[in-house]
Amino acid sequence: MADSPDCDLKSLSPLQLFERVTEQGEKVRALKAGKAPKDEIDAAVRMLLSLKLSYKTATGQDYQAGLPPKDLVLINNGTTKEEDEDLVDPWNVQTSNAKGVDYDKLIVRFGSSKIDTDLINRIERAIGQKPHHFLRRGIFFSHRDMDQVLDAYENKKPFYLYTGRGPSSQAMHVGHLIPFMFTKWLQEVFDVPLVIQLTDDEKYLWKDMTIEKAHEYARENAKDIIACGFDVNKTFIFSDLEYLGTSAGFYKNIVKVQKHVTFNQVKGIFGFTDSDCIGKISFPAIQAAPSFSSSFPQIFNGKENIQCLIPCAIDQDPYFRMTRDVAPRIGQPKPALLHSVFFPALQGAQTKMSASDPNSSIFLTDTAKQIKTKINKHAFSGGRDTIEEHRKYGGNCDVDVSIMYLTFFLEDDDRLEQLKQAYTSGELLTGELKKVLIETMQPLVAAHQERRKQVTDEIVKQFMTPRKLAFEF
Repeated sequence: MADSPDCDLKSLSPLQLFERVTEQGEKVRALKAGKAPKDEIDAAVRMLLSLKLSYKTATGQDYQAGLPPKDLVLINNGTTKEEDEDLVDPWNVQTSNAKGVDYDKLIVRFGSSKIDTDLINRIERAIGQKPHHFLRRGIFFSHRDMDQVLDAYENKKPFYLYTGRGPSSQAMHVGHLIPFMFTKWLQEVFDVPLVIQLTDDEKYLWKDMTIEKAHEYARENAKDIIACGFDVNKTFIFSDLEYLGTSAGFYKNIVKVQKHVTFNQVKGIFGFTDSDCIGKISFPAIQAAPSFSSSFPQIFNGKENIQCLIPCAIDQDPYFRMTRDVAPRIGQPKPALLHSVFFPALQGAQTKMSASDPNSSIFLTDTAKQIKTKINKHAFSGGRDTIEEHRKYGGNCDVDVSIMYLTFFLEDDDRLEQLKQAYTSGELLTGELKKVLIETMQPLVAAHQERRKQVTDEIVKQFMTPRKLAFEF
């Protein structure tokens, strides 16, 4: 390590600072053991003290060897109360704010980049059409290296898409559709290959279910994913429990990642403890491996230098921060990412959806009657207590779940803006707004159900068979 910081220490995450302190401490010990000149040792010690101070400033605690910080996201919303902080990791999303997670602070904490107007305009120029409403409305709000992907595309260099699904239940809800709807659009406008990972192994390790049940859920979820309209000639869907045992390239990349990530690092990133099974500790390498094209030799003809773009919810970013850190050390390009906001529960934006709570969302198996009942009964309202107060003061669009859902699923920008203005002014009542949402969601879910009925086991087999896709590499 250099004797002076090679980057702004304030830009480093607590985990990165921990690693820097550890490395510098090892350097100081090596210099002393080798009886290096005093001025060289003194300079290294000064650097070590500076790094420890930066670590304490960032974490509020002294550096302790072998005890990395948990790299969870704790974002203070302007108060000092613990209950007023946002918590985001790959398994939990909690906030006390009815508006939801503070995504601007999340960008700062994770060190990603905001998807701004300039980037959206550049995407529009590259594809020659209006960007997806998920981009226009800030539903996909953050990125890593999307500018590099656009550089590649503009220079006729290939890239590919990778996204995934953790099959924790047989029925998916409408929130699960968000990354797949957006990924389908990306695939169509850029005309690139797509790989979709079904992490049935992860769900077996984390959930109380048999390995057979986890795999069954993966096959069922694949049908819902296929029903989004993906092209079988351009898309490979794979189950970890199936594919890992058949692909040497995939397994080699897993082992390379495993070799370059320490136990302390995964404990720091994911909060694992000494009581967690070793399967959990090694799983992040399995989610990392699809980021490298050599994991799919049948698609990419063995090429290892093709960049990957990953659309996903922001809670999955810790996996890919780890992946991006490892990639250069194993001779692979860093994957780029596009991050989405969390889809709110019907009860409000304080938490993300839960497949285990049937009333927390609209499920893809729900009938028109169930959709109507759930929205009318459970959708959190930003309206006033009485009609008179609502007419006078108007509704709060920032916390109203019907407005949030319409922002995801109502494609007409002008219509959405009219509804927001009418609700804010008090002209539109909560019941009337919920009626609009019901009329939006019922046909959307019904159409999905009809498409899913057409997805046979044979079609699933076609998507999940390792094979060459309609691209030359």
